Amino acid sequence: ASSIFIQVFKLCLYVLLQIEAQGNLCRDGLGTCEDCDQKCKTKHGPSSESSCDRSVGVALCTCFYQCTPPSAPTRPTCNSGTTLCTEQCSDSCCDTNCAQSHDGGHGICNSIGNTRLCLCEYPC
Repeated sequence: ASSIFIQVFKLCLYVLLQIEAQGNLCRDGLGTCEDCDQKCKTKHGPSSESSCDRSVGVALCTCFYQCTPPSAPTRPTCNSGTTLCTEQCSDSCCDTNCAQSHDGGHGICNSIGNTRLCLCEYPC
């Protein structure tokens, strides 16, 4: 019985190391061990691996899966429209002026009534 336990332990360790080698390893407690593998794969995908821990008296299911890295927070976008677009300074000129005035900025001429305003959009 102990040799089977050691083989199962080695197999679980091997699988967990394979998952961990691919990226961040996450774990999720899924309650009792009833349908543990099915619950794990349904919730976290086919590459996830389940494990039942019976050492605490009640058999508890833990699912190990590859975490997705958190996405980078997006910076809020600011807008300004302080200059006019003219025949001499249209869309490309407006875009250039916005890029020079604001890091990462882009501009476009937008008609508001009879006025053509250079609208800049840039990271705040």
